[in-house]
Amino acid sequence: MRRRKSVRNSRLRTAVTTTAVAAGSAGLLAGSLYVVHTEGRSGGQEARLAGDARAGRATAAPPTGQAAARAARIAGRLGDRTTGAYVDPAGRPVVTVTNAADAAAVRAAGAVPKMTERSPATLRRVTSALRSSFSDIPGTGWAVDPATSKVTVWTDDTVTGTRMAAVQRTARRMGAAVRMVRIQGALHTFALGGDAIFGQGARCSLGFNVKRGGQDFFLTAGHCGNEVRNWAADQQGAEALGTTVDSDFPGNDFALVQTEQGGAGQSAVNLYNGQAQEITEAGEAVVGQRVFRSGSTTGVHAGSVTATGATVNFAEGTVTGMIQTTVCAEPGDSGGPLFAGGTALGLTSGGSGDCRTGGVTFFQPVTEALQVFGAQIG
Repeated sequence: MRRRKSVRNSRLRTAVTTTAVAAGSAGLLAGSLYVVHTEGRSGGQEARLAGDARAGRATAAPPTGQAAARAARIAGRLGDRTTGAYVDPAGRPVVTVTNAADAAAVRAAGAVPKMTERSPATLRRVTSALRSSFSDIPGTGWAVDPATSKVTVWTDDTVTGTRMAAVQRTARRMGAAVRMVRIQGALHTFALGGDAIFGQGARCSLGFNVKRGGQDFFLTAGHCGNEVRNWAADQQGAEALGTTVDSDFPGNDFALVQTEQGGAGQSAVNLYNGQAQEITEAGEAVVGQRVFRSGSTTGVHAGSVTATGATVNFAEGTVTGMIQTTVCAEPGDSGGPLFAGGTALGLTSGGSGDCRTGGVTFFQPVTEALQVFGAQIG
């Protein structure tokens, strides 16, 4: 069941990152929402990355972007008969299959078929067992790796002692179908973002401008929408932006904000070099795809998709269906846009690490938010 709220918008010119943080909740610890003072630093500059994104190279190269879109499209047609798709190091779209007929169809559609070592049903049983065993342990998560036909299980530095023993026991029962990975730091939701938006002591950022029923809205993170109803473009609240009309977190991590009349901006992402990347469509992320994230704390950063359909157990609750990436993020980057060229992919949710030492970041797929809200890229 998805909850609904609202946010309005006044003079937002670009669709940027959205991240929420309850600045008045100074008692929150790592593993929960970051507490960030609203006067926090503005976005850093990454001129080269921003230039690549503006030039349409946000997917590493046009062929790579086309390969990712093709892989996602073919895998979507196969449904439960595939364990997923990815872009290989040579930039080719690869789709996993379980039989010769599907392999021929994949090949005819212009992708490389790969016979999976474990059936989709087997991997679903593994993830179901993991969910039953330790979905209540924050700092853990898992995702199917289509390239290896295994389920990657990760634990962060907060998972120790009896909790780590419980995770390891379950992993051992799954045998070779599970690969364990340790993530440095603590998994947590982020807070802040691209073009800053403010409300009730919180600072977040706009994700993507969208349309619904001929009206203007924008997307942001659900953990932002849960905290704030009325948004403004300034910390003092003088320039009203909108009202949260719908918010879903945990489970998912997206919120819908209805903008003030005449306040909608273009569907674009702030590149923090005086330029903006126009966003024309929404798409599905694919493992191996080159992607970019924009945020008010750290500016523009690039990385690769390492998993889709990931489950993440935050301290605030479990979020499923996430995009896992190597793109760094920091407090204030939550809700911000993940994109590849002109394609919207996701909203920044949480992760570990920072943009000095690197880290892991998870994103809410934007296609699901659009479908739930009945909205389209504006």
